[in-house]
Amino acid sequence: MLNKTYPLFSYLAYWLNKEDKYSLQSPLLFSTYQDLFSYIKGRKSMDLDIEIYRKLLLSSDELIEVDDYGAGSKSVNTAKRKVADITKFSTSNRKFAQLYQFFCSLTPAYTVLELGTCMGIGSRYLSRVTQGNLYTFEGSKEIAKVAKPSQGFENLSLIVGELSKTLPSTLDTLQKVDFALIDATHTYEGTLSYFEQVLQKTHTKSIIAIGDIHWSREMERAWKEIRSNPLVKLSLDFYECGIALLDYPGEKTGYVLDF
Repeated sequence: MLNKTYPLFSYLAYWLNKEDKYSLQSPLLFSTYQDLFSYIKGRKSMDLDIEIYRKLLLSSDELIEVDDYGAGSKSVNTAKRKVADITKFSTSNRKFAQLYQFFCSLTPAYTVLELGTCMGIGSRYLSRVTQGNLYTFEGSKEIAKVAKPSQGFENLSLIVGELSKTLPSTLDTLQKVDFALIDATHTYEGTLSYFEQVLQKTHTKSIIAIGDIHWSREMERAWKEIRSNPLVKLSLDFYECGIALLDYPGEKTGYVLDF
C-alpha cells in the first residue's frame, strides 16, 4: 500500500517546490522553458497518427504474457495483462512524449536510446525527431510484438531481451549517445546502472531523461544520485520525469518546474 500511495506524498512535495518560468533567474533556462511550451504548441497538429495508434491499443481486448524484469506495475501486476491496460497505465501521455521529443531535438539526435519500449508510443514520437538511429529496448517478447511498427519508422531498431544483457552489447557498437530516455525496471539499482553505462558514451551536448523519478523511494533515491553526478550540470524535475543536461554555462544547479 505504501508503494502505491507514495507518489501522492511526493507530488505534494513537488507541488510545493515547483517554479514557473517567471521565477527563473537564468535567461538561458527561461528561454529553454519557453521554447518547450512553444514546441508543444507548434506540434499540435503533428504526430496525430501516433495518437490514433494509441487509441487502437486502448480499445484492444488482447491478453499477452508479460516478462517483467523490473519493479512491476502498480496497477496491473499479473503475468497476463491486457494490451489496453498496459497502454493506459504504463505509457507516457502526449504532452510528455512531446517533452522528450523537445529535449531530444536540442541534441544532435543522431544516436538516440529509449530504455523501455512498452507499447512503442514513445518510440514513434522519438523516431520523428531522430536524425540518425533510434535504438529502443524492451524486455518482454510479447510486448515487443505489439510495439514494433509494421511499416514506417525506418530509423527505429527494437532490441528485445533482458536489458542488463542487451544494453551493454549495444553500447559496445556505438561511438556516442546524443539522447537517452531511461524508463525501464524502475528500480534503484537498475536505473543507476543504466545511467552510468549510458553516461560513458555521452558528450557535453548529450541529454539524458529519466522516467518516473517519483514513482517510489527507490526512484527518488536514484534521481538524487543522478542529479549529484559531477557530469550533470543542470537537472530539471518535471515530476513524471527528470532531465539531466551535461552542458550548462552556469554553476551546477537543479530546478523543480511546473509542467
